[in-house]
Order: sequence, then structure tokens, then C-alpha cells
Amino acid sequence: MPTVAPLDLDSHVLTARFLGNVPFFAASDGMIHRLDNGLKSEKAHEGLLSLAHDAAGNSLITGGEDGKVMRIHANGTLTQIAEAPRKWITVVAAGPSGAAAFAYGKTATAVMADGKRSEMTEERTIEALAFAPKGLRLAAARYNGVSLHWVATPGQPADLEWKGAHTGVTFSPDGRFVVTTMQENALHGWKLDSKPGSDTRHMRMTGYPTKVKAYSWSAKGKWLATSGAPAAIVWPFSGKDGPMGKAPLELGTRAEILVTAVAFHPVEEVLAIGFIDGMVLGVRLSDNREALLRRPGKGAITGLDWSQNGKLVAFSSEKGDCGVIDITG
Repeated sequence: MPTVAPLDLDSHVLTARFLGNVPFFAASDGMIHRLDNGLKSEKAHEGLLSLAHDAAGNSLITGGEDGKVMRIHANGTLTQIAEAPRKWITVVAAGPSGAAAFAYGKTATAVMADGKRSEMTEERTIEALAFAPKGLRLAAARYNGVSLHWVATPGQPADLEWKGAHTGVTFSPDGRFVVTTMQENALHGWKLDSKPGSDTRHMRMTGYPTKVKAYSWSAKGKWLATSGAPAAIVWPFSGKDGPMGKAPLELGTRAEILVTAVAFHPVEEVLAIGFIDGMVLGVRLSDNREALLRRPGKGAITGLDWSQNGKLVAFSSEKGDCGVIDITG
């Protein structure tokens, strides 16, 4: 049976992330807590607004109400990447080779590991950023689509257009697809290896009862799991056309209780699912077998993540009742 080590914090916790096998919990008051031979805490911001996980660099990128962009290392040390005085850093992204990006308003800035910067401006407010898995291409989600910038070289971005407000963006692990969450209850995607203007270029993923706010790719990119329904909606991306013409899997169905967080295992096709009532389930895709990982708690699950060794699941909650689940029992 899985065992839960609880961690009660006195604030809304935005998300939980592992750096290696050490769990970190990022709170809205700007405190970063970690369980590393006891509870340790550092003040990263005067109000935390955004966070991205740099898996390759084993660090976290954060943005705050204080205009600062910080890198949080696995040992808890803080390094300032950039500062935009009197701006709220609402968007951050982690890229390859130590790169990071942040945005406020209509301006995005990519910062290379050597400190070199590249600034990009959109006509509409930037809602989200994502680096491509290979190379330094940066996707910026905005109203009516996504702009794809080459951050190392000047030039006009490639525009991926689709009417509506795009609030989140992610590349598939193989770099063949870009998918956005939308203000409406839907996802939209583009095949990057199709000709511009081609009907097969667009991927429409609709039918959600609420907005999609959380997503997770499986280790090899075959599946994209999402929140926004009373089950985890998991779209197949193994074929050349992605999910088009295929029905998604619905995992962990619980009547009217909405899924608020999802996280794929780092190696296996196993999905951790967090719900609005604080419950956490584990589901194996091959046979839909479910395991109760945590009973309902005080608040909605805001974040889930697996340890590098795949034996632990960290969870965060909007009410501060967080913890770590040992699935080996």
C-alpha cells in the first residue's frame, strides 16, 4: 500500500516539483520549501507568479510580483537570472543548455546560459512560453495563436494562427507538435511537419466541461494527459496525425469530481491524477488499473510530480496540505 508523508504549509501552494529525488513546494507567498533531511525553506520572491521545471539543469525557474526571475538549484540556493523592475513576471520557461525565458505584457526575453539576451515583442499579451525540445526555438502563446521565434537569430517569427485566446503552450517531446490550452474549454494543436495552410496541420481537441489548466506528456511522447474533466483526458500522439480521428482515453473517472492535476511517470505509462477534492489516483494505461494514492484532503490538488527514481509522488494543494507519496509502500 502507498504511504503518505504529509506536509502542512500555511499558504496556497502553486505546485510541487522534484529536483532529482528531493521534493520542492512553491507557495504563492514566494517561499520555496523542500524536504531534504528535514524541511528547509527559502524566500525566492515577494509573491510567486510563475514556475517552470528545468529537468536538464535540475533546477526551477520562477517569476514573481517583485519583477525578478530566479533559478532555484537542487541544494536550495537561489540565483537571479533577470529583473524587470515594477513588472509582474507572469510567464517563465526553461530551455535546453541552461536557457530560460520570461515574459510580462507583450514582451518576452530569452536568456542564454552565458547571459546573452534576445527580446521578442508581440502585438498581444503573451500568456505562455515554451522552448522546443531541441534547438532554441521559443513558442509564445497569445490571442489568436502562437508565434514561433528563433531566439539565437533575428528574423520574423512563424505564426500559427487559430482564433481565440491561447493561455498555455507545450511542444511534444519529439518536437513535431505544438499544443495550446485555450480560454474556451478546448485544446488546439498544430503539426509542424505539415505544409502551412494544410487542413491536416490543425488539431482540434474539444468536449471539455471546464478549462484545461494542467497537462503532462508521457515519457516517449505517445500520450498527452490533461485536466478539465471528471477524468484525466489522455490524447494519443503516436501516429503521424496525432490525435486526429482518434478518441482519447478517459482515466480515473469520478462522476462530477474534476481532475485538477496530472503527471506521467518518468519511464512507465503510469499516470498520477489529482482531483479538486484532494484525492490522488494512480492509473496504468495498459489495463486502466487504478490505485488510490491519497484520500481526499482539504483543498484541490494544484501540482503533481514524480521523483527521478519513479518511486515517489509529490503533491501540492491550494489549502497548503501537501505531501509525498511512497508508492512502494
